Amino acid sequence: MTRQLSTPDLRVHRVAQDDPLAAPLLAELAVEYSSRYGRSPGEMHASLRDYPASEFAPPHGALLVVTRDSEAVAGGAFQRYDAETAELKRIWTSREHRRQGLGLFVLEQLEAEIARRGYRRIYLTTGPRQPEAVGLYLAAGYTALYDPSLPAEEIGKHPFEKQLRTAAADLGATA
Repeated sequence: MTRQLSTPDLRVHRVAQDDPLAAPLLAELAVEYSSRYGRSPGEMHASLRDYPASEFAPPHGALLVVTRDSEAVAGGAFQRYDAETAELKRIWTSREHRRQGLGLFVLEQLEAEIARRGYRRIYLTTGPRQPEAVGLYLAAGYTALYDPSLPAEEIGKHPFEKQLRTAAADLGATA
């Protein structure tokens, strides 16, 4: 389900957590999480920055930042969850660039990188006060691992998964 954006000026960068390109991602996520979940932006930013950078480093993880005209506009990361599963983290689109398909573009880039690393499944959680994220994951083919008929706050963290197609599975389907 690769979908091209109408803007050919996007670049995908694989960066470390302390790379200057990742700074807008961490800063805006801190403000966003703070406004939704109540801790101060400073506390949220510290928890994001203090997360072990090695978790998002090769060979088991990655942090991607998407730029347009050298400006960071979206990004996301993954880390190893188990031998066959990668866990998505920090999916972000700049407030000024939302509703342009960038979230889905980031997911597609992350999924491709995850598949290249040999993972067969993707797992993630999102918070109960992030309905936009829930909508994105459902639209991108992720399966909710919770009862969607329950109130979001009752569910708490909303877990999702997606099975990745593998070359071997594709060969079996055509045989």
